[in-house]
Amino acid sequence: MTVSSSGATDYRAPTSPSPDNQWLRNLIVCSVGSFTTIVGMTLILPILPLYVHHLGVRSQSQVTLWSGIAYAATFLTAALTAPLWGYLGDRYGRKSMLVRASLGMAVAMSLIGFAQNVTQLVLLRLLVGLLGGYSSGSTILVADQTPKRHSAGALGVLSSAIMAGNIAGPLIGGGIAEVFGVKTAFLGAGALISLAFLGTVLFLREEPRKHNELTAVSVASKHSSGWNNVPNKPIIACLLGLSMLLMFATTSVEPIITVHIQELTGGVSRIALLSSVTFSLTALGTVLSSAPLGRLADRVGHLRILCASLAAATALLALQAVAPQLWMFAALRFLMGMALGGITPTVVATIRQLVPKTSVGLVLGSNVSAQYVGQVTGPVLAGMIAGLLGTQSVFVLSAAVTAAGLCSALLISHRLGA
Repeated sequence: MTVSSSGATDYRAPTSPSPDNQWLRNLIVCSVGSFTTIVGMTLILPILPLYVHHLGVRSQSQVTLWSGIAYAATFLTAALTAPLWGYLGDRYGRKSMLVRASLGMAVAMSLIGFAQNVTQLVLLRLLVGLLGGYSSGSTILVADQTPKRHSAGALGVLSSAIMAGNIAGPLIGGGIAEVFGVKTAFLGAGALISLAFLGTVLFLREEPRKHNELTAVSVASKHSSGWNNVPNKPIIACLLGLSMLLMFATTSVEPIITVHIQELTGGVSRIALLSSVTFSLTALGTVLSSAPLGRLADRVGHLRILCASLAAATALLALQAVAPQLWMFAALRFLMGMALGGITPTVVATIRQLVPKTSVGLVLGSNVSAQYVGQVTGPVLAGMIAGLLGTQSVFVLSAAVTAAGLCSALLISHRLGA
């Protein structure tokens, strides 16, 4: 709304959002784009073993092996390249990194539908991780360009969108494969991710970099490594380690949940359905809590909410180990999801407040890599421990890991005087 020189009020919408609200528009674009890319990435998970079998692998043990390799391949290359993409975003702009990621992922996911053998499948999954990173790039952009007083709330909204994509993806993928075939699901994934590409190109408006910021990035790249310009290195290192520990703890229990439910129920029928519902309850809890806890953290302090969430997650994991009935276990998984909703946004918001804008991409890219390390190592070690000591021991181990994370968060809070 504007007022003309004659005094008449003009109610026409402005041609572009005001700079004060641009961060909100970018948050919407990044949230929708992250949702569609995550749906595209996860809709293949239920059908990956079917596709491996379709490509000529017949032994059940080999199908399981190659499905695991193909699944992990994307995380391997994503972990290795996340700091690089973050650093390049610091230098050349974050929107360009999102455009690159969405276009690369759309092409690579579509090509998977034309794989001729399992080797090509694995190589293309490696390519997806190499070219991808839309949701992590969105996290960096939102953390960088959202006013600090709104940072945790905005990151909570983005986290909810990402988790919602993780819920919807497998459900959509199974339906597409059932109706149209397995190969069509990969083409559908590419089409979905291309929507994120179009939305980013057309609607995302990156805040112009100030001249002194560009000069600082240029000087840093010429005269020293990016990490040499990062302040509070010990605290940043603790936060990165905390991200790895937390991802380790949260993903380590996922592969054994189905087996644990079998033990709780005595192997009743429809185990797959019960496991899917339990998985979804955890994700639903995170979707519901991330944004409110993020907004609360912006008001009372990021580290306070982080410590409270870690304490709750530790207690809930320990209780899951001794829950005697399925409904109790499922309720604890839902509450666990709600506790997790207060962790990632507050960690990222804390990192953002500790590092200069010229190093945000590098440090948050390294944070993504740390999470991937935990995501890969957690399930592997958990499977070994469950085989030796039983599924209950995995929940005890995960509770111990989150307790260690709580101690780290309390130490960081003490060092910062928060």
